[in-house]
Amino acid sequence: MKVAIEKVGSSGVVRNQDEYYCIKKNSNFLSGEELNLTIQGCVLNDRLSQKKIYTAFYNYAMAICSLYTNNYDDSVEILNDGFLKVFKEIYRYQPAYENVISSFKGWLRKIMIYTAIDHFRKNHKHGFTTELDSQVTQVSVRDEDALDRISYNEILRSIQKLTPGYRIIFNLFIIENLSHEEISNQLGISIGTSKSNLARGRKQLQKILLQQNQKKISKRIEVADSSRITMQEETQKNVLVNISSGRKVKEDSFC
Repeated sequence: MKVAIEKVGSSGVVRNQDEYYCIKKNSNFLSGEELNLTIQGCVLNDRLSQKKIYTAFYNYAMAICSLYTNNYDDSVEILNDGFLKVFKEIYRYQPAYENVISSFKGWLRKIMIYTAIDHFRKNHKHGFTTELDSQVTQVSVRDEDALDRISYNEILRSIQKLTPGYRIIFNLFIIENLSHEEISNQLGISIGTSKSNLARGRKQLQKILLQQNQKKISKRIEVADSSRITMQEETQKNVLVNISSGRKVKEDSFC
């Protein structure tokens, strides 16, 4: 079955990475009753029903897919492949528990994650072998205190910057709560490789977060210095005005 998926207009489509993390504010989920009817329509291959599902859960699905890539185009590719699988397999869907919406979200989430895994396998076949030999910068205990000042959204953005092999294992283990045995089965790697790449991913994430924190501090210093220079220039301007008008200039005007 070939399903026509199209980008919708202003109905909640994520246009940039900053919007990925506003999912709770911009959610446009259907009610439980509407969702049940829409799912039935999708089972009958009704395109309007497919579009409703796609539109309503676009932000939710994109927030998941974006964690497994470092660019928007790859996220969209995973998302669209995932929705194709959703519409192909939706006749098999059975609510896992009473809450219809939460149940469907859980089912959809699994499909998006497995689609992201397939995408990784296709594009990073040797991602783990080369990465096991790479060096990871050690983070001191003193620097780890700075991580407390990092926001949740900054952490999510930083996860996208991880090396692909580290990123997928970090997400599956930390966010999706898969065991190393489950990860090894999904990715076709050993349990030891999964553990090693997770440890290296943690260290790389710490390094990324600390670098971002240092940049923020440097930026604040630059802003402060800029303000100081502006004040000095203004003071010098006033001094020149006073001199030109013959007024007496205070000694501290040049400090």
